[in-house]
Amino acid sequence: MQIYRLIFSFMQQRSFPLTNASQFALLLGFLGMGMIVGNLLVLSLGAVIMQVPFKEVGAVLLKPGHVQESRLLNTLASFIIFCTPALILARVLDKKPLQWLGFNRVMLPKQLLLVVLIAFTGLIMSGALGELNQHIPLPAKWLAKAREFEAQYKQSMMAMVAMKSIWDYLFALLAMAAAPAFFEEILFRGGFQQIFVNWTRSPLVGILITSILFSAIHFSFFGFLPRTALGMILGYVFYYSRNIWMNIAMHFLYNGIIVTQLYLASLKGKNIEKTMDENMPLWLGVFAISAVMLLLQMFKKESALALSLASNHNQATHAAVEKNL
Repeated sequence: MQIYRLIFSFMQQRSFPLTNASQFALLLGFLGMGMIVGNLLVLSLGAVIMQVPFKEVGAVLLKPGHVQESRLLNTLASFIIFCTPALILARVLDKKPLQWLGFNRVMLPKQLLLVVLIAFTGLIMSGALGELNQHIPLPAKWLAKAREFEAQYKQSMMAMVAMKSIWDYLFALLAMAAAPAFFEEILFRGGFQQIFVNWTRSPLVGILITSILFSAIHFSFFGFLPRTALGMILGYVFYYSRNIWMNIAMHFLYNGIIVTQLYLASLKGKNIEKTMDENMPLWLGVFAISAVMLLLQMFKKESALALSLASNHNQATHAAVEKNL
């Protein structure tokens, strides 16, 4: 944490504006430091909590019987790796960092309803894209490497999805749905997307680059298209609403539906790994894409109304303050 304080203190003393390229470099650097600090802290705490050698923590967490420890440490790592870098950059760039990241109270009930509908249709769309992703041709060596990464990803996920009671399910919702939704949206939509959109001067290009980065950081080739598509949807939700709470809500719903599906499958005695691999038929994805595009247009109009109402409210408040002065 002392490293972050020194960097922050230095950046606060600057007398020059930061370009978009500089902002990107800083955020990327903070992300790299977050990965180092987060992993070291998690391994250290894991060694203390489970009373195992430092170098064996990762392997032990993947074994049955350490589900809660795995969820807790993964949540802590996600906070340090994803959330901290964006918070530091926002504090460097703006006196109101949370506002810069998109935390505001501008929302209408219809917006929230549309977010729920977009989350459900987006889940169907990503399921179809998952099926399409399976058929992307790769050279034999690349395919073998992709399967190796996928096996590692599934192994880490399986270490956290074991749910034998309602309390396990609720804890899983917190660790695997709420925490990732909050931390990842702050970094990718609140941080990277704003930089890329301003840098490229194109919402489409900025959102696409952010979505590819969002998908790539999960290190799962067979989930690349679904996560990129989800990133695009989340990107436009943030761009239209300027409210990151909308993104957190949608991301949580998306993750929460998957966690609930796995919980119900475990109650029925189904194979969890096979349930994770289930996809949607391609033809259903065509209808889902059309529905998502329609819902996003409706969300855009509703968000414009919300922003207009907020602007009028701020102007009225400002006028009242000036009158009193």
